[in-house]
Amino acid sequence: MDRNPAQPYIEFDRITKRFPGVTALDDVTFGIEAGTCHAVVGENGAGKSTLGRILTGIYDHDGGQIRIDGRPVQLIEPRDALDMGIGMVHQELVFCENLSVAENLCLGTLPARGGFVSDRSMEERARRMLEAVDADMDVGTSIGDLPVAQQQLVQIAAALGSGARVIVFDEPTSSLSHVEAKRLRENIRHLKSKGVTSIYISHDLDEIFRLCDVVTVLRDGRHVTTRPVAELDRATLINLMIGRTYEAYFPSHVDTESGGEMLAVDSLTSPGKFENVSFSVRSGEVLALAGLVGAGRTEVLQAVFGLDPNVTGHLRVAGRPVSIRHPIDAMRNGIGLVPEDRKRFGLVLTLRVDQNIGLPTLAHRSNFGWIRGKGEEDLADEYVKRLSVRPDDVRYNTAGLSGGNQQKVVLAKWLAARCPVLLIDEPTRGVDVGAKSEIHALIDQLAHEGTAIVLVSSELPEVLNLSTRIMVLRAGRVAGELSREDADQGTVMRMMAGV
Repeated sequence: MDRNPAQPYIEFDRITKRFPGVTALDDVTFGIEAGTCHAVVGENGAGKSTLGRILTGIYDHDGGQIRIDGRPVQLIEPRDALDMGIGMVHQELVFCENLSVAENLCLGTLPARGGFVSDRSMEERARRMLEAVDADMDVGTSIGDLPVAQQQLVQIAAALGSGARVIVFDEPTSSLSHVEAKRLRENIRHLKSKGVTSIYISHDLDEIFRLCDVVTVLRDGRHVTTRPVAELDRATLINLMIGRTYEAYFPSHVDTESGGEMLAVDSLTSPGKFENVSFSVRSGEVLALAGLVGAGRTEVLQAVFGLDPNVTGHLRVAGRPVSIRHPIDAMRNGIGLVPEDRKRFGLVLTLRVDQNIGLPTLAHRSNFGWIRGKGEEDLADEYVKRLSVRPDDVRYNTAGLSGGNQQKVVLAKWLAARCPVLLIDEPTRGVDVGAKSEIHALIDQLAHEGTAIVLVSSELPEVLNLSTRIMVLRAGRVAGELSREDADQGTVMRMMAGV
């Protein structure tokens, strides 16, 4: 039967979803046309990812109805969605990390011969799926050994390789380089030309205006508007998302005189990762490490924090030579790390918010091995309010928070530890425009109060706006350093690329 062109292909009709203590979606109604790229935007906690998970059968909804091509559907589990040609690329990576790339890509339908899995067929199929997204990698590598950007590409390849007619992309470029993000956009345009419908959840407004046809705005779990992207400009869209006028944050710490040297790194080297890296950062400074994917920025931070057993070189903290071979050594010397991958390295998702925030300070809040629970809740409550974590219940399970609110909990953990030196890796990855402004203000406030900060970010505007100085890494080596006054986007990019 031919479908009615005036009727949306996917219809959300009064969709409601509740979790303990919070209504994630409240009476949401809108439609999505077939063969379009439809953006869903809003602040963290607006309900965007929840809506995507309902459509893909991960969550059941508490009220309302979903119709596909005019017919009501029941999407009780992911298999129901897959059977209807609906796939999803998740914001948080979902893999069996001990299995290979090929095993993860073929996990649902392992090719077998005579009752045994055919490794050759599996690897050939995996290569074809990766070729669809122009990803070049060894399919025999364990997925857990890949960097975040490559893991994200594997997940995208899995969704595209399933033959889905509707694909939900939940922050798909949050871990990708500019080149990889451009390649993904080309893939989505190619899918659109073949009639595939893309639902694109993203905080990157440039992507929305570059790629999408229609945008739906959610705020606090409610539908605000659905409009053609061509009818909006950036300022209007931000206002619809956050309900107020947005002003870019300008840091105050740059006008304050910096204090004494807090961290000095001399000839730091890790074979195959980086070589002869030296820098220092003073109290009240934000030193940004800029570079392309693979330049060694994250690896340097991990080495300083004691996560690289092969590193050589010398460190000083507040003028004292120190030996840091383990994160415990770093923490004892007042160094904290906000990691790039909050899910794997920044949080224990099965614990509550207060328990996560209290992790670095357990020794200070225990008597004879027993933790003082009341002190933990009071400590967490102070920082949950300070960082506007939503919901603000410190006993809430961390896994149930949105990505941006999880990031705030990671920051709160180190704020509570009062580290004089803070290493921050991709602080606003997967964070909405409102939360991004709050995190920028928090980093500036910490520097203004005297914290020495080493910042890694793939967003050049973030690097240029927040930093006191910028050190550029290229292929594991220091390519140069720029003062705030001498840095602009073109100069930094040329140094990053070696031009």
